Amino acid sequence: MPTLNYVSAAAAVQNIHSGNRVFLHGSAATPIHIIHALQNRHQELKKVELVSITSFGDVDFNDEKYRKSFFINSLFVSANTRKIANSNFGDYIPIFLSQIPQLFESNILPIDVAIIHVSPPDRHGYCSLGTSVDIARAAVKVAKFIIAQVNPKMPRTHGDSFIHVDKIDSLVWHEAELPEINYESGATEAIKQIGKNIAELIEDGATLQLGIGTIPDQVLKNLSNHKNLGIHTEMLSDGVIPLIQNGAINNSQKKINRGKSVTSFMAGTRQLYDFVDDNPEIEVLDISYVNDTSIIRRNNDMIAINSAIEIDLTGQICADSIGTYQYSGIGGQMDFMRGASLSQGGKPIIALPSITNKGISRITPFLKEGAGVVTTRGHVHWIITEYGKVNLFGMNLKQRAKALISIAHPSHIENLERAFHERFK
Repeated sequence: MPTLNYVSAAAAVQNIHSGNRVFLHGSAATPIHIIHALQNRHQELKKVELVSITSFGDVDFNDEKYRKSFFINSLFVSANTRKIANSNFGDYIPIFLSQIPQLFESNILPIDVAIIHVSPPDRHGYCSLGTSVDIARAAVKVAKFIIAQVNPKMPRTHGDSFIHVDKIDSLVWHEAELPEINYESGATEAIKQIGKNIAELIEDGATLQLGIGTIPDQVLKNLSNHKNLGIHTEMLSDGVIPLIQNGAINNSQKKINRGKSVTSFMAGTRQLYDFVDDNPEIEVLDISYVNDTSIIRRNNDMIAINSAIEIDLTGQICADSIGTYQYSGIGGQMDFMRGASLSQGGKPIIALPSITNKGISRITPFLKEGAGVVTTRGHVHWIITEYGKVNLFGMNLKQRAKALISIAHPSHIENLERAFHERFK
């Protein structure tokens, strides 16, 4: 392996110029140290476009001093980009997570510079993209210049994660803890009940996709007595660890990637990052493979668990916006909803608490004006709240409305029934 020449973050970001499009590695792999160095150049730079999916940590670009320097073109809006993405200094690209690599590789979004976060190289010179292969693999394949934050705290993951140091143009050594997310802390009684309701639909031998948030984590807590479960999911969290350790998840019944828990990125605590480190049982693969509907459907009894912001009485799912306010993104929801629906014995599930924290019904006669439909009423199957579960597949509009009203919060049933009669009677 050649001698490595590390430079400072300040020196590395000198290779970014006004007008460049820069990819930022995301989630637990957000390269915070280098991003801060880039932000420190705001007075020298103009119109640098930043593209990324979810980012974690202190990387706020909303400060007024950054606005002429950086434009956030988000592929999935997260908490620290939400305000700027809904301003004149940012925006959001609606796209299925599975197709983001296509944007890079077909030159629709050519990448000038990729800023990534990797493990130290092994004796053969290979670093690992660690916790987030997802869209990063495609970005580093096409980027004209690659800057890498090299961090011994980044786990080495198996699968599509490896990049040789010869491909990296600037290496920045910076040891730091990865951002952590603990989904268990947000579990209300309603969410715990939803987790139980979903678990009742999961049979031994099923393969699981788990979306982001507290609900998937609660589902996992109810699966300890299941047998021969598999994992094929875009995201992995801490909840899988005890199930893998006790053998409930062994991936023995999967039709594809048998014996492996397949994911594309992970977000959790240090316990998760240590668990996946050099763990051959975990395969972290390119999002264009993991979220490919034709791949997902090959596993029988595919269970896709995703969430929503609101659902109307016909079954339209809004999962990415509150009215016109962009809250998150399409992500992989439709990839897995469609894939699970085509799987033999599969169950696509949308799970949501019946009301918001302010007591507003999430089951509503009409979506808010300007709301985005992520899962269409033609794709929707199972809807689950803390008050029960209904399968809308094959139901007409009146039947759907009645079914959804049956699992609404009791305090909103009368209003929903009134809306039903106004629309259908």
